[in-house]
Amino acid sequence: MCGICGEFRLDGAVPDMAALRRMTNRLARRGPDHEGFYQDGALAFGHRRLSIIDLSSHADQPMLDDALQLALVFNGTIYNYKELRAELLELGYHFFSTGDSEVILKAYHAWGERCTARFYGMFAFAIWDKRDKSLFLARDRLGIKPLYYTFDEDRLRFASTPQALLAGGGVDIRLDKVALHQHFTLHGVVPAPGTILQGIRKIPPAHTLRITSSGERMQRCYWQLAATRPEQELTELEWLEATRKVLHCAVERHRLASDVPVGVLLSGGLDSSLLVALLADHVDELNTFSIGFEAVAGELADEFEYSDIVADTFNTRHHKYAVPNAEVLKRLPEAISEMSEPMQSYDVTAFYLLGEKVSKEVKVVLAGQGADEVFGGYFWYPLMDAASGTPLARFSQHYFDRDHDEYLQMMTDAYAVSDVTSDWVSTQLQQPDADEFLDEVLRMDVTSLMVDDPVKRVDNMTMAWGLEARVPFIDHELVELAAKMPASLKLKEGGKFPLKAIARGLVPDAVIDRPKGYFPVPALKYLRGDFLDRIRRILNSEACINRGLYRRSYVEKLFADPEAHLTRIQGSKLWHLALLEWWLQINVDAIDN
Repeated sequence: MCGICGEFRLDGAVPDMAALRRMTNRLARRGPDHEGFYQDGALAFGHRRLSIIDLSSHADQPMLDDALQLALVFNGTIYNYKELRAELLELGYHFFSTGDSEVILKAYHAWGERCTARFYGMFAFAIWDKRDKSLFLARDRLGIKPLYYTFDEDRLRFASTPQALLAGGGVDIRLDKVALHQHFTLHGVVPAPGTILQGIRKIPPAHTLRITSSGERMQRCYWQLAATRPEQELTELEWLEATRKVLHCAVERHRLASDVPVGVLLSGGLDSSLLVALLADHVDELNTFSIGFEAVAGELADEFEYSDIVADTFNTRHHKYAVPNAEVLKRLPEAISEMSEPMQSYDVTAFYLLGEKVSKEVKVVLAGQGADEVFGGYFWYPLMDAASGTPLARFSQHYFDRDHDEYLQMMTDAYAVSDVTSDWVSTQLQQPDADEFLDEVLRMDVTSLMVDDPVKRVDNMTMAWGLEARVPFIDHELVELAAKMPASLKLKEGGKFPLKAIARGLVPDAVIDRPKGYFPVPALKYLRGDFLDRIRRILNSEACINRGLYRRSYVEKLFADPEAHLTRIQGSKLWHLALLEWWLQINVDAIDN
C-alpha cells in the first residue's frame, strides 16, 4: 500500500535529507495519497502513502508514538490487525488511529522482534527504536512486499525499490557475476539476498534485520516451511475439506482488511475464477478486470472466452481491455523503468498496462498468483517427478533456461563464473523437513523462486499505478497446509487438483476443464517487425557493446533465427538478453552515482 525508504548514519553524521527526498520522489507512484518525512539524530524516514485502511490523516506515515519512543514506516497490509488490536487493548495500550500501521508499533513494543510471527499478511516495515537507537527491518513470510538496502561503513539505506536507492546516489552499480548466472538460469530470478547490482541487497522473505548504532547487524529467520506429512494421515476428502476451509478464511481476510472497494484481476483461468466465485456473494457489486493482446504466429493472446463466462455467471461489473501490439511496444520502456529487477516474463508488461486501467476504478484487487506454485499447476512438475537422476538433474533438465556450458558461450570471460546456480539449487533441495523430491521442489519454488518472479512482478506493476494487489493463494496458512499435502494429490488430474475439486459446482466446468493457460504477450515471444528492430537496436547499441556482457557471436546466432531459440519453458532467449540490457540502460546508466 506504500513506498518506504530511510537512512541510518553510522559515522556520526546526520542523514542526507536531499537524498532521502530524491528516494521518496522515486517512490511517489507507489503512494500517491500522502508524503511524509521523519528525522531523529542519525535516522531519517521517508514515506509515500496509498490509503487503504483508516483513510484519515491519523494513519499517515512516518507514524510516531512518542509515549513508546518508536517510529514506523510500513508497506503492506496486516490482515489480522483487528484481532491483534483487541489483544493489545486488553494489555493496556491506547490507539490514536484505526488502521493496521499503529498495530505494528504497539505489537513491536509488546512482543519485540517476535511480533512478526503474529502478523498475518504482506509487509515490509522499518521501526526506529529511540530507546536504544536501533533500526529494525522486517519482511513478510513469502516476500510479497519488497525491501532492498545498501550498506557500508558510513550508513545503511533501505527502500521499496532499487530505483529509489539509485536515486539517493552512492550505490555500487557494478554487476554481480553470481546474480547474472542465476538471472539467466532461473527465468530472471536472483534469490535473496542478491540482486544484479553488487551494491544493492534485499532482505530475504521471513527475515528481520536489526542494525545498532555501532553498525552491528543481526539477521534472523522467523518462519520456515515444512513439507512433511502430518502424523495422522488424512483421506483425500479430509485434505479437500481442510483446503476449502483455509482458502475461504484467506479470501475473507484479504477482502475485509480494506476501507475501499476490492476487485479481482480475472484472467479466465481457474485461480482467478475461483476467487470471483468465493467473493461474489459477499460483495454488492464486484469489479473484475481482464486484458488481452493481438495474436502472433497463430498464438492467441487473450482469454476473454473464459473470463466472459465467469463474469456472466457471477454478474460482475466486468472491464475488458484489448491492447494493440503497437501500444505494447510504445509502453515497454515505461514498464521496464518500473521493474525493480529485470523481469523476463512476458506478462510483466501485461500487468503494467492492466494496472493502469484498473487503478482508475479501484485501489485494491485480488489476484490468483501463487496457486500454480503452491498446488503444483505447471507442466514441468510432473516431468521432474517422473525423471531419474539426482535431484539437481531432475530439476534442471526441465527448468533451467540454459545450461552452464551455454552460459559460458553467451557471456564474455569477464563475467564467467562456476556453475553457481546449480550449487544454490542443490543446497535448497537438500534442506531438511521435506518428505519427497517434489516436496523439495515445491518448497523451493514457493519460498524462493516464486518470490522473485510472479510475486515480485505483480507488486511492481500494480504499485506503479498506486494499486494494491493481494494474493490469497499465498496466505501463509494455506501454503503451510499445501506443503504438508501429498504431492501426488496436488498433481492429480493435471495439477492443482484440490483447487479444481473445490471449484467444482462453484465455477463453470468449462473454466475448470480448460487447458492450462498463461498470461500471453506473444509479440515478446515471437520477435518480428518493429519489435525485432527495437531489440536489434538495443543489443547493437554502443552502450551494450561497451558493457561487454555478451559474446557478439552468440548475439548474432540468436538474430540469425530469432524465433528458434526458446528456453525449456518457452521463453525467448533473444528477449532475455535484450531485456537485461534495456533495464540497465533505463535504470542504471541514466543515474549519476
